[in-house]
Amino acid sequence: MTVTDQREPVAGILRAMAADADVRGELVHAARAHSPDVARLGEHDTRRHVTAMVRAAGGWLGTLDRVDEQDFGAALGLGADRAAQGVPMTSVLRGVQAGLTRAVEITVDRSRSAGVPDRMLLTAVLRLKEYGDAVERHVINGYRAAERDVPAPGGGAARARLLRQVLVNGVLPAPRDLAGAGLRPDGAYHCLVADTHDPGALRLPGRGIAAVVEGRLVGLLPCRPQDAVAGTGTVAGGVPPLAVVSPAVPLAGAGAAYHLCLRALRVGARGGRHGLLDLTDLAGETALAEQPVLGAYLSGRLLGALDPADDFHRQLALTALAFLDHGRRLDQAAAALFTHPNTVRYRLARLRQITGGSPADPASAGSPGPMAALHWWWALSTWLRPDAEPPFRPPS
Repeated sequence: MTVTDQREPVAGILRAMAADADVRGELVHAARAHSPDVARLGEHDTRRHVTAMVRAAGGWLGTLDRVDEQDFGAALGLGADRAAQGVPMTSVLRGVQAGLTRAVEITVDRSRSAGVPDRMLLTAVLRLKEYGDAVERHVINGYRAAERDVPAPGGGAARARLLRQVLVNGVLPAPRDLAGAGLRPDGAYHCLVADTHDPGALRLPGRGIAAVVEGRLVGLLPCRPQDAVAGTGTVAGGVPPLAVVSPAVPLAGAGAAYHLCLRALRVGARGGRHGLLDLTDLAGETALAEQPVLGAYLSGRLLGALDPADDFHRQLALTALAFLDHGRRLDQAAAALFTHPNTVRYRLARLRQITGGSPADPASAGSPGPMAALHWWWALSTWLRPDAEPPFRPPS
């Protein structure tokens, strides 16, 4: 029996999967479920790319070999489209990897149901892994090629590559290359990261450089932008895109500033923020977000008696958080919640009855003054987040 004959049972199963619309639907669902940025684009867009890549794999499905000779144009197209749509590279790969993983799972299930021997199945899975790795490489290549084609203000593709070298790779180019991009080796620059890939969405200073890096508009600017809104640079709902700008830092520290801005951007987006914000505006939230497990411990300690499935308990937590967000002012918290100050006072009292403490207490959460407020804010924010670590409750 030839090698091709040995592979034929699995190859037949793969061909049947490629023609199965339900299988394509599962791959689409997996990609969207594991990558929220991809899910926001709409199901039709993901299905279009999945269908194109499955069809392109048709020739390979008959033999399960010669990966290097296959046509990966559909994968290149996926990467290019996602770059143009402003989806971060990490989000693109999460979606691709989730779809590939689901394809392997379905293959294993169907092969075992068909009685395919484990040895033959293992060989096929390894070949699928090789093919999947090639798909990922071509998605990345398509993404990078599209990024290079995006014009950078004040320069071209070379400046986009320079930004990637400085900010992502943490490597300083030669002084001659920096000077060619309008940067001084001894200069200090504000790092800007915006939740958009449209250079026209922000009013940037005339000097400095900007380009799309990893699906987001990024810049190194000698002075801080004064206004992030540029008429057409709005997102859904007519609000400006979120942008985070760091203090002026030496080029050697620009990479660290870039990664901090990325983290702050994610925190700001999760909180519904928009417009131009200083990195330091989000310093506390960003620092706390880096310790999710510790936040879960604190949430369990202060709010362990609350039930996340109880709407009244969630109302109490939201009221307490609004109370802290408005400087512990009953009147301002009530105005933000569209209720009466007495209602806020009552809810804080009920929170104290249930949990044994309240952010209205002068000293609580194991610390007096500002640290008590910080602990309560962190615990409440963690408890209310749907994607947070579950509150830690010690065994009874």
